[in-house]
Formats: sequence, C-alpha cells, structure tokens
Amino acid sequence: MSNKDPILVAKGLEKRFGGVTAARDISISLYPGETLAVIGSNGAGKTTFVNMVTGYLTPSAGTIHFKGQDITGMSPRKTARIGIRRSFQISQVFPELTVLENVMISDIAALDGKCGMFAPAITEERMHAAHANLARFGLEGYSESVVSTLPQGVKKQLDIAMAAVEDPAVILLDEPTSGVSVDEKIGMMDSVITPLKGEDATVLFIEHDMDIVSRFASRTVAFYEGTILADGPTAEVLQNAKVLEYVIGGVAHA
Repeated sequence: MSNKDPILVAKGLEKRFGGVTAARDISISLYPGETLAVIGSNGAGKTTFVNMVTGYLTPSAGTIHFKGQDITGMSPRKTARIGIRRSFQISQVFPELTVLENVMISDIAALDGKCGMFAPAITEERMHAAHANLARFGLEGYSESVVSTLPQGVKKQLDIAMAAVEDPAVILLDEPTSGVSVDEKIGMMDSVITPLKGEDATVLFIEHDMDIVSRFASRTVAFYEGTILADGPTAEVLQNAKVLEYVIGGVAHA
C-alpha cells in the first residue's frame, strides 16, 4: 500500500437489484499513481463496483469519497468532470466519425460542453490538443480514419484516449483487452498504460487475462460472488489459495 493518503475511498458499498445482491461490503482505497487490477469471474461484482464509483449505479448502501469529497450517487457527467473517468467493455465511440472528431467531442464534453454560436466547437487549440492526445496513445496515424473501419484493438485504444482527455486523476478501464487478439494484448496495454502513468494517473482495470494482470498491475483485488476475496500485491493475490480455487481455477500464473 502507498504511504500517501488515498485519492478515492469506497467503504461498505452494496448494490441490490430487488432480491439479488450484486455487491456487498465492498471497501477499496485507491492511491495516487497506482495501477490496480480487479479480477473475478463474470457476475462477481467487478463492473457493478466501477458503475457505482462512476455514477452509473447508485449504491444501495455505503459511501464513496474522492479527494475527501463525498460523491456517493453523483451523476456520471459530474464524476467525469471532477476527474474520474472510465472506458467500457464495449467501446463507446462514434463509428461514423473520424478518430480525431471522436477525441474532440470528448474534449468538449470534459469541459462542460462550452461551445455554441459564439464559442465554436472546433478551435485551433482544441484541434491541437486532440492531435496531442492521439499521439500519446499511438493513434496519430489513424486521426482521419472513420472509426467503423478500425480494428477492435484500435477502437479500444480510442475509447481509452477519449476517457483520458484533460488528464483525469482516476481512470477505470472495464476489460480493456476484451475482443483483442492474444498477440496484440500486451502491445495494446503498453500503449495505454504508459501514457496514463506518464500523467501519474491512478489506474484501475478489470481483466481476465492473468498474464496482463501480472505484467501491468502492482496491486490486485479479487472479487467473488459480489465480495472482495483478496486485496494486495499482485504476486501474492495470484498465489492466494482461495483466489486460485475460485477465481483463477487452480492455475497459477507467474
């Protein structure tokens, strides 16, 4: 654990859907600049946790604090604007627009949509910022490409680049390598994690590939049936007996 104060603290989170409890007693602290992986089988509560932190779901119980401010139940738009962003398992992009246009739209949204008749959306400053953002994620060569023509891995990178405009303090990535070929996963994650760490962002990513987890996460949280099974240094969590049995399926990954 870091000796810094946590930047985000979730305490006692619970989410119920009628008689079904999707998450219960979830307490996690995220620290400035750390990279944390969340693992668990489908339905373990991983995305439910991310949805509560980013405002897409309101917790049934518990609290979320960001930089000391209670943000429990805050809307997705407001959480994004205070510096908590996310990407999605299915890329949330505009398929008929170019890569550059997608990033500029994200920039406008991040700045509270400040454009109009006397404040045009496309400015030289915004264009420059969009090109710079594409360059840091290795996407500059795709700037004029229509998004619908892109490979899945590039769409994933674009979704994350869009989430990272204006340098959020915390970014949550929901299965960033899903749908990406095995041969491309490591290179794709390198192209994403390196620029985010260069900005000292706190990164949490949900992942099923333990090789990716081992390579990129210094800390790992394992979910099982809506609760936290283990939380600690990645190497230790991946060797935890309960994690091996219930999450990894008995196969340890170095």
